[in-house]
Amino acid sequence: MKRAAWAHLRLSALEHNLRRVREMAPGRQVMAVIKAEAYGHGLMRVADVLAPMADGFAVSCMDEADALRGAGFRLPLLVMQGFKNERELRQAAHQEIAVVAHDETQLRLLETTPLSNSLKVWLKLDTGMGRLGFPTQRAAAVYGGLQRCAQVMQPPVWMTHLACADEPERPENTAQLERFEAATEGLPGLRSLANSAAILSLPRSHGDWVRPGIMLYGASPLADRDPARHGLERVMHLQAPLVAIQDRAMGDTVGYGATFQCTRPTRVGVVAIGYADGYPRHVPNGTPVMVRGRRAPLIGRVSMDMITVDLTDHPQAAVGDPVTLWGEGLPVDEIAAAAETISYDLLCAVADRVQVTSQS
Repeated sequence: MKRAAWAHLRLSALEHNLRRVREMAPGRQVMAVIKAEAYGHGLMRVADVLAPMADGFAVSCMDEADALRGAGFRLPLLVMQGFKNERELRQAAHQEIAVVAHDETQLRLLETTPLSNSLKVWLKLDTGMGRLGFPTQRAAAVYGGLQRCAQVMQPPVWMTHLACADEPERPENTAQLERFEAATEGLPGLRSLANSAAILSLPRSHGDWVRPGIMLYGASPLADRDPARHGLERVMHLQAPLVAIQDRAMGDTVGYGATFQCTRPTRVGVVAIGYADGYPRHVPNGTPVMVRGRRAPLIGRVSMDMITVDLTDHPQAAVGDPVTLWGEGLPVDEIAAAAETISYDLLCAVADRVQVTSQS
């Protein structure tokens, strides 16, 4: 069942943002990251748009890669969490899907599992993220082990992930780059380090393959939260209808917990969207929405299916008007900041019950 709320996607912005990636990282190959339903924008929809422009697609798991192959996408695919077992390893080789290897168990499977096709492998080093990856001091030994795997294409692509690229002045960035460069010096293979934030702010990290994610969708990966500054265009415009307007007296409270009390006679608008649709529950009073091109503040707690907004200064607002939660004139990064989270969280959280429309 679909709700009255809708997410409108401007697909030309995806193309624009990928062109911006190429402008900022000239000469590099682009592995467009479309995991998590393309950050909430729809895996197949985004793949259709970007396939003619990208050099490959990166996803999180084998199921995502399998779905893309099943839909007919033949460009290079990379599973960033790699394979979990022998079955997934065989599947990757059969469907010509590249995998990230980050663990000794995976190396042992690569040595012992007969495969139907040769397999492309990216080797991940942990240079400071503290999550997945081989220790940098093991790089040469890991490469030696991979050379013993007759069914693995040589050489690998070397990769790492930057923990603090969204704050480019942090010393951890330089430290990670230096560790990666030292660990891979003299070892054959291409290099991949840069996520969206590093593409924008750390040209030293660009290597051979860049891996843009959030910037493709027009949101900022940097702490300044200003995508327009980097020439990015928003893709998603989230809206919901105004379904009621009520007059409340000074002193009246609004919503669960009576967290908002009217300090004047207040015209309260009720909008048909809530946390079950993916709108963040913990945004505070005053978080902006857009009504007829002007901002209005949210008042009261976000409910499962509704929010309430102060329309006292919007006398022309009427039931049926579309209310913008984020999009044109109201960056998703701003709403994420109000919710004390990041735009990735909000975009990925948009629920299936929200209607989706798109235009080229």
